Amino acid sequence: MKKHQITIVDIARQLNISKSTVSRALTGHPRVSEKTKEAVLKLAGELDYQRNMLAINLMSSQSHTIGIIVPEFVTSFFPMVIMGAQEVASKAGYNVLISQSNESYETEVANAKVMLDNRVDGVLVSLTRETRNYDHLNVFQRKGIPIVFFNRVCDDMQVPKVVVDDYEGAFKAVEHLILTGRKRIAHLGGPTSLHVSKKRLEGYKDALRKYSQPIDQELILDYDLNLDKVKIYIKHLLDLPQPPDALFTINDPTAFEAMLFMKAKGIKIPEQIAVVGFSNNYGSTLIEPRLTTVAQPTHEIGQVAAQLLLDQINSDASEWKPIYRVLKTELLVRGSS
Repeated sequence: MKKHQITIVDIARQLNISKSTVSRALTGHPRVSEKTKEAVLKLAGELDYQRNMLAINLMSSQSHTIGIIVPEFVTSFFPMVIMGAQEVASKAGYNVLISQSNESYETEVANAKVMLDNRVDGVLVSLTRETRNYDHLNVFQRKGIPIVFFNRVCDDMQVPKVVVDDYEGAFKAVEHLILTGRKRIAHLGGPTSLHVSKKRLEGYKDALRKYSQPIDQELILDYDLNLDKVKIYIKHLLDLPQPPDALFTINDPTAFEAMLFMKAKGIKIPEQIAVVGFSNNYGSTLIEPRLTTVAQPTHEIGQVAAQLLLDQINSDASEWKPIYRVLKTELLVRGSS
């Protein structure tokens, strides 16, 4: 038999007072005497009464919940960002509703609807590799629900964004390869629609320009971040009449796949080809040789993004500003270069 859920009606009946008095006593209303408050709280505890937070949130027009939409959980990057965001949200008394889009635009649209249906007070978003249309995210703005982008951001929306200095990180990575004597540095980048892909490509090119190295278009490839395809692109680069002697990749998982393929082909790393990734993924110190990479402050990204979101939630919409925060990266030189 289903157990009866204790309500304020049960408490009111036993104490012979109105349910509105019970409701006010539970929320600490000043119009209720201390004696009545004590009696209500005591009985509520004895009956194991649980407040209907949904009803309370509907009355207050706040859910005290923020949403987080990320494109994937395959790498350690997004879980680490989420941990930083949760830390800030929790201290402020907010719950976190998390969804991942599996790099699918359609799933991202569905996730956005779930956030709206759950009446989140604000949402943090990192876009999928497929996202080109932002109508599902503009809905939040139209409804007065704050939104903050991080990592993979939408340039078309005037809202707060948190990114790392992708340009500088890429520049330092390629500069390192140049200074260690590499002459033909290939770049396997991500989708050109993504802000991070554009900035890392710019950093790659500008480092080559600074050291008067030619920008060879046959050494620059972009792909859709489907890791199963990495070996196809690496094989193409290796089969060139003049194959590269170094490789800078859009992220660490891409570098891992590239290294595994090259090692299977008997290519020595870094003697024949040096490799540098981006993100300092957990596996970067486990693969052999250990991967040289550009570290991102993942925890801080989440913290900063969550704080920007809470600042908007706790202020009037007329005060919202499209703050753009850029966090620093760090080049970690290891065995692969």
